[in-house]
Amino acid sequence: MHEDLQDKTTPGLWGRIACTWAVAFAVLHFYWALGGGWGLIVSAGPLAVERPGWFVVVGLWGVGMLCLVGGVLGWLLARPRPGGLGGRVIKALGWCACAVLLVRGIAVEVLLLTDAAGQGIDVSPQQRLWTLVLWNPWFLVGGLAFGLAARGFTGAKGPSSGAA
Repeated sequence: MHEDLQDKTTPGLWGRIACTWAVAFAVLHFYWALGGGWGLIVSAGPLAVERPGWFVVVGLWGVGMLCLVGGVLGWLLARPRPGGLGGRVIKALGWCACAVLLVRGIAVEVLLLTDAAGQGIDVSPQQRLWTLVLWNPWFLVGGLAFGLAARGFTGAKGPSSGAA
């Protein structure tokens, strides 16, 4: 009985966590797009101060909308897996979200820790600390949440799937 309960709750839990993660990031990006500044200046540097149109449209509104799509994906991953192509597509998108977030998080960590990008980019010590300690770990958390949600994304167990 305990195993059945875990089978029903764990996949949904990770999907809900992935959904919450994505919606929280969407809200933060919309806050920034509407003129909010908390955290943006430290994370985006001069772009946050200058706020060029492309940055607001693509980097804030666009990323916020993409995060909302991720929220829908997390919500879908929290539900029982539909059969056929739809279920396979949702699971594949969950794995893609996992990979993109983990690669982004790890790549930025490596670039900042090793200074592989060289001295040509203007990253203040405060921006580096904000990114390494606060910002980037959240990308890793999001990637893990989507990966665990995709891994556990299965259909409801019917009587024919159990042992006789």
